[in-house]
Amino acid sequence: MPVRLTHILAAVLLLASMLVCGPLSVHPAAAGQDRQKSRVFVPAPPKGKGKQCVADTDYMRRNHMKLLEHQRDGTVREGIRTDRFSLKKCVACHAIDGPDGRPLTAKSPKFFCRECHIYAAVRIDCFECHASRPDTGKTAGLKGEEKERSDLASYLKGRRQ
Repeated sequence: MPVRLTHILAAVLLLASMLVCGPLSVHPAAAGQDRQKSRVFVPAPPKGKGKQCVADTDYMRRNHMKLLEHQRDGTVREGIRTDRFSLKKCVACHAIDGPDGRPLTAKSPKFFCRECHIYAAVRIDCFECHASRPDTGKTAGLKGEEKERSDLASYLKGRRQ
């Protein structure tokens, strides 16, 4: 069976594309390259304020959503409230201050979660209901019903004026 010119051309194009594009598809860490020298974009979100995260960094990068969903299910369905994988604790540790000195909100492109979520094309919907800034006001030290009462009193006071 004779080799067709189209087959030879296809093989040459495939080989050429592998030689040109091959190095671009290698993750810089696997290739032992510095992120700045690599032509592959890899997100590098800022580190949290604590000494160490509640779990290994690589583990948290891969599993944070599963952990947050598990925490949510335990809290909402079973009434179990723990701090280990609490969204509120994540926000408090990973908050980034803006030019005004106040923590950035989830709407800011520099918000901690944004870099990786944009890279992965994943929408951040947590903050449609949850606060994206740490609670640093008068009610920061309050817990549970006491905080809810204080928040409600503040809201009602604002409505009366």
